[in-house]
Amino acid sequence: MQSCENFIIKNNLLKSGEIIGVGCSGGSDSMALLHYLATNQEKFDIEVVAIHIDHQIRENSYIDADFVKERARELGVRYYKFRVDVPKIAKEKNQSLETAARNARYGVFKSLYKKGLIDKIALAHHTRDQAETILMHLFRGCGNVGAMGMSPVSDKIYIRPFLNTTKDEIFQYLNENRLDYCEDITNEDNSYNRNFVRNVIMKDILSRWPGAESAIVNFAQAIREDDEYINKQINADAIITEDKLVKIPTSYFLFDNAVVSRILFKAVKSIGLTQDIERKHIDAIKNLALNGENGKRISLPFEAVAVKEYDYLTIVNRHEDKPEFSAPFKCGEFALPDGRKLIVKRVKTDFIPSEGQLLLDYRKVPKDAEWRFRADGDTFTKFGGGSKKLKSFFIDKKIPLRMRDSIPVLASGSEIYAVAGIEISDKVKVENVPSAYMIEIK
Repeated sequence: MQSCENFIIKNNLLKSGEIIGVGCSGGSDSMALLHYLATNQEKFDIEVVAIHIDHQIRENSYIDADFVKERARELGVRYYKFRVDVPKIAKEKNQSLETAARNARYGVFKSLYKKGLIDKIALAHHTRDQAETILMHLFRGCGNVGAMGMSPVSDKIYIRPFLNTTKDEIFQYLNENRLDYCEDITNEDNSYNRNFVRNVIMKDILSRWPGAESAIVNFAQAIREDDEYINKQINADAIITEDKLVKIPTSYFLFDNAVVSRILFKAVKSIGLTQDIERKHIDAIKNLALNGENGKRISLPFEAVAVKEYDYLTIVNRHEDKPEFSAPFKCGEFALPDGRKLIVKRVKTDFIPSEGQLLLDYRKVPKDAEWRFRADGDTFTKFGGGSKKLKSFFIDKKIPLRMRDSIPVLASGSEIYAVAGIEISDKVKVENVPSAYMIEIK
């Protein structure tokens, strides 16, 4: 894997002393990457951590989690496991399973990074993944940014050491090191867009043009080099960026399309709009800037809006990421996305709880109950009786709106049995039992 080492050095992917989390599904690519980085920790002066996210899409998904855990143990690296109910999230948010799973993964990664447990996340994307990604971007109607495909480094924390490595090289590495892996059966389900491109489109293309994968990747590299050169020639000093708002002088839209599109892509990226902005949106923004009346606005993906404001075109990112969390109902400590911990432990019923500590009768909690954050339709039976919408309960308790999405609730379906740190449901109050569960957040 000398080419991989050269790629890492050329793109400065690893720095001495960093903790590198490796996203491990258990498949061939991620297990090869985990082994490669783990066995070269001394060479790169890094610490490697294996991270597995169980999306709960398959009933037997726990097998992959156990497999990765065992391989991590053999390699002597730390192992983090997370469970996220992706089908449930996809249904609640009206998203595809692909989108919900991706958002869940990156949500976990960002949480680990924010808590200082890792410095970077290594992803096992290789040249075929790159070619597939470029085709998918083109099919969606991307501009130059999409045609460039994935970068060796993105958002400063995601690195792709295998991006210049072929699938054949990965299999060769697996064979040479006698490494086993487990492939996700859903990889054969062509109802997923990525699988359709991989199993149908790319398969047909490669059968006729065997060198197509390399040609697509080389094309993307040429686009990237041209883009970097043109960007160096652009002076956009008059653009004003304020948190999630960017203001672009309308005079900039008189430039050639090649310049305007790059100014806009750079502008939207500066306010966190890195996904779902396509060529059609860029054209609509330009038309608004040049021909729209003052005050006219258009909606953009990801809850963004573009507004014509006299001599400026203003783009506002109104999206607020809602934190995601899921944990089983059992004794233990569970990490929350903001760095706090949800603590559940058994105590005797003569235990006197302090402020913020709750006691509940765990025997009255349904077996399918789990910890999560609030969702539309949640209902809660107050301690002492009286059922109402969880939203109304929060209002009654004067819980600020900004805090409501980050309070763990114990739920079975839409029925809430405990609101951590605030109150338990009347349905799980402690009565004539020797022990109970104590719940608190630290």
